Amino acid sequence: MKEIANNHESLNQAYWDDRYQNQQTGWDLGMVSPPLKAYIDQLSDKSISILIPGCGNAYEAEYLLNSGFTNVTVVDIAETLTTSLSQQLSPFISNGSLKIITGDFFEMEGQFDLILEQTFFCAIAPQMRENYVSKTHQLLKPDGRLVGVLFNRTFELQGPPFGGNKAEYITLFESKFELKTIDDCSNSVQPRAGTELFINFRKIN
Repeated sequence: MKEIANNHESLNQAYWDDRYQNQQTGWDLGMVSPPLKAYIDQLSDKSISILIPGCGNAYEAEYLLNSGFTNVTVVDIAETLTTSLSQQLSPFISNGSLKIITGDFFEMEGQFDLILEQTFFCAIAPQMRENYVSKTHQLLKPDGRLVGVLFNRTFELQGPPFGGNKAEYITLFESKFELKTIDDCSNSVQPRAGTELFINFRKIN
């Protein structure tokens, strides 16, 4: 992994395009994350507005769409990636159930019922985490949810990915969210077993 400065500017579009073009995507599970799949499977309202930031290869979005969800938005800064997704998922774009945005999550506008977190938080520089909390809060509708997985570990190599721990996350999120769940994942993929926390946070209005 290239050594980079831990700042927002270094982790820019060129950086992430380069990672995808050179297939340096070690974070890619190749499938929907099991904890997110389990959460999605118990959602009954298929019309809720869902945002997936830093969507990567969008396995979660594809799973949502194939499960009948009709209002999914994904955003990623890597144009290489979003161009590929636009071709791969074009039927869902055509029927209006999917919107793909190429751009910076921190510049997004809109309102969503649910934001799904899967390896985006760990990809941004740690000093951007307070901005992440503020932005997710801003983008969620009243009583909206931020749901997903966060790493509960540190990494030896300079990130991304950047790690963290439960106590740090509680301090970070508790002023803007009701932390309904922040527990060890019982259904992580094997390589991540024991290193993930499942979160379900409700926006404090």
